[in-house]
Amino acid sequence: MNYRRLGKTNLMVSEVGFGGEWLERHDVDHSVNLIRHAHEQGINIIDCWMPDPKSRDIIGRGIADCRDQWFVQGHIGSTWQGGQYVRDRDLTKAVPAFEDLLERIGGGYIDLGMIHYVDSEADWQAAMTGPFIDYVHSLHRDGVIRHIGLSTHNPVMAKRAVETGFVEMLLFSINPAFDMHPATENLDDLLQGKFDPSLSGIDPERAELYRLCEEKDVGITVMKGFFGGALFDPKRSPFGATFTPAQLIHYALTRPAVCSILCGYDTVEQIDQAVAYETASPDARDYASVIASAPLHSYRGQCTYCGHCKPCPMEIDIAMVNKFYDLAIQQDTVPESLREHYRALGPTAVDCIGCQSCEARCPFDVAIAERMTKAAALFGC
Repeated sequence: MNYRRLGKTNLMVSEVGFGGEWLERHDVDHSVNLIRHAHEQGINIIDCWMPDPKSRDIIGRGIADCRDQWFVQGHIGSTWQGGQYVRDRDLTKAVPAFEDLLERIGGGYIDLGMIHYVDSEADWQAAMTGPFIDYVHSLHRDGVIRHIGLSTHNPVMAKRAVETGFVEMLLFSINPAFDMHPATENLDDLLQGKFDPSLSGIDPERAELYRLCEEKDVGITVMKGFFGGALFDPKRSPFGATFTPAQLIHYALTRPAVCSILCGYDTVEQIDQAVAYETASPDARDYASVIASAPLHSYRGQCTYCGHCKPCPMEIDIAMVNKFYDLAIQQDTVPESLREHYRALGPTAVDCIGCQSCEARCPFDVAIAERMTKAAALFGC
C-alpha cells in the first residue's frame, strides 16, 4: 500500500481507503471482518458519516484492536432520529449524535471531524455560522477532533471551505462523470447522471477547486469514486462505456490534492480488488483510453494527466508538467511552492525538443509541444 500526506493535517493516509456506508447491509461479524481484512491490506482511513448505531458499532469493533493505526472521518451534524438519518445543525440533536459516535468508535477522539454535507448556501449558513461551528471549534480546541474537515458534493461550497483557512481537508465526490458536471446545490442532479451532450472536459469550477486545494495544502479524500457502480455498467454510465475499479481509482488519485479514495465494500474480494490497484500495470490503470473511445462525451484537447504520452526521449514527466502548468495558469501569481514542485521534476518543459512523438500517443489530441513551450515560459525553466 502507498500512503499520501493528507494536506496540512500531515496524516499519512492509504491511497485506497474504506467508505463505510455499506456495512449495515450485512451481518455484524461479516462487516467487522471486512474492516479487519482491510487493515491487514494496509488500509488505514475509514469514513463514518452514518448515524445508525449498527454501522458505528461495526466500525468500533473493527478498529478496536488497532485504534491508533486508523484515521476515522467522523461527521458532525449527521444524526439518528426516529430510526432515520437526519442532517441537523441543531445542537440539541447534533451534540448527542456526535457523543454517540465518540463512544461507539472508541479511543475518545476522532481524527478528522467532518462538518457534514454542505452543498448549498442554506447549508453553509446553517453549518458555518452560529452555535454549530462554535461547537466544532470547541471540539478541535479540546483535542476531541484532531483536525477539521468538511464533506460536500458542490465545488463552489468546497472552495468556500478551503478559503476559511481552518478547514484542513475535504471529502469530495470525484469520478470522470462528476468532473464534467457543473456545480449544483441539488445532489439529485449530480446522482441522476444526466449530462448535456455538449459537455466536454472538466468543469471549470472543479478544476479551480483542485488548484485551490493544492495551493492551500488542503488534502482531498474521495467519495462516489465508482458513481455507485454506474460506471461499471455501459447502460448506466454517461460515457456509454465500462470502467474498472483500477481505472476509476487511478482517475481519482491523479487529480491534484487527492490523497485517498474511499471505496465501499461488500466482500473481502472487493477489498482485494481495490488494493490490487497498487500493483496494477499501467494498462490496467488506463482510464484515458476508455474516455477517449467512449461513444458519449469527450475530454478532447484537455490533458487528464493519464501518462499515455510516455516515454519522452528527454525523460520529461509530461503529465506532471501539464498538471503544474494547469494549476499555475489559474492564478495571478505562481506560488513559490508550486515552482519548487515543478523544478523538482528534473527535466522540465524547457528540455522539450518539440519532437511531438508524445502527441501521436495522446488519446485526447492535446497540443503537448505547444503546452511545453508555454510552461517553460511561465516557469522560466
